[in-house]
Amino acid sequence: MSTIAAPAPPVAAPRRAWLADLPVLLVAVVWGGSYLAAKGVTTTHTVIAVLVLRFALVLPVLAVAGRRRLRALTPAQLRGAGALGLVLGGIFLLETYGVVHTSATNAGLIISLTMIFTPLAESAVRREAPSAAFLGAAAVSVSGVVLLTQGAGFTALSPGDLLILGAALARTVHVLLMARIKAVQEADSLSLTTVQLGTAVCVFAVLALLPGTGASPWAAAADFGAAEWAGLAFLSVFCTLFAFFVQMWAVRRTSPSRVSLLLGTEPLWAAAAGIAIGGEHLGALGFAGAALVLAGTAWGRRAGG
Repeated sequence: MSTIAAPAPPVAAPRRAWLADLPVLLVAVVWGGSYLAAKGVTTTHTVIAVLVLRFALVLPVLAVAGRRRLRALTPAQLRGAGALGLVLGGIFLLETYGVVHTSATNAGLIISLTMIFTPLAESAVRREAPSAAFLGAAAVSVSGVVLLTQGAGFTALSPGDLLILGAALARTVHVLLMARIKAVQEADSLSLTTVQLGTAVCVFAVLALLPGTGASPWAAAADFGAAEWAGLAFLSVFCTLFAFFVQMWAVRRTSPSRVSLLLGTEPLWAAAAGIAIGGEHLGALGFAGAALVLAGTAWGRRAGG
């Protein structure tokens, strides 16, 4: 469950780039584990509450760390970041509801289709045909998702699989908007992320007040045991706060493509966590589908659309 990547300053010397690899790889690992953690912490009736708690815990840290740059944002930048925050809130709602209704393995692999959807959407916006290699990669990835989700027999996708697929499409919209809202392109990445997460938390808080949206954050927190608090801390501290600051640190010491490649291993770690820790079972067709998804997304990244 990734957050927002920082823009790239000049690249450091290649011989030092490897020093940034391990923390970035650790971010991919914790993001991969976030699906299983969210599944362990969240139920159908506590999705909104968990989202409020997860981001409200880290938002003050981000706000304090970037308070000077937050004050420097222009009204146009605030509006742009707020609009992106609405989309980001939708992404987290789709992802979290989705992971409640599907396996952590499926969630982590299906969400990786964002790497296929985004270049396809960019090609459509630019009215340019994607390369044959990229279309081949997309076909491999989609075939992998079919095998992954239909390994027990060809039936309709589960509600959770469809929600995660929707989250992948919403991530694509988010990326396209970030590239096209001119006001945010020169904004400081920490301030931009803080405003987006703040907007998303406001959306979650409003939803939590509506009847029929599940337990309140306070009621959910009161019912948490040690395992749930540990899972929430993992989501808040490692998957959000730690991940964002590592990205900001690493992208200044290595190349954006190197960071992107390492973060692209997230679905592999999601599958590993679901199988090794969550006790999930894919079966032969499921493993074949997982391999195709990983191969297709890796091929698609190289093909570049």
